[in-house]
Amino acid sequence: MDIYQEEIMEHYRHPQNHGTVENADIEQSERNSSCGDELTFSFKLKDGKVADVQFRGDGCAISQASASMLTEEVMGKSIEEVMKITKEDILDLLGIELGPARLKCALLSLQGVTHALADQKK
Repeated sequence: MDIYQEEIMEHYRHPQNHGTVENADIEQSERNSSCGDELTFSFKLKDGKVADVQFRGDGCAISQASASMLTEEVMGKSIEEVMKITKEDILDLLGIELGPARLKCALLSLQGVTHALADQKK
């Protein structure tokens, strides 16, 4: 197993920021209808930045690891910075090639985070 696969499995087994933010400002749920993966993100914002973010959900190693990695990535960033995160950034975090079905799993977290924060940007 290469180092990237090991890191994905580590995030899957021991996810970072797993849970629910108390008194969250935003909560957003997303579901991948093709495989059933589900993620719910909760956010606490302060001065236009992500002060805290947590996630919970069920799904494959890719969707759960992606959510864990992404929550680490967005912590402390401004909403504008978070909204600039791309599909390529998620793939860089994961560090592995993905087929179309697995790509949907990997991008579920980005979909949840951007949908949650899109309304705050306005």
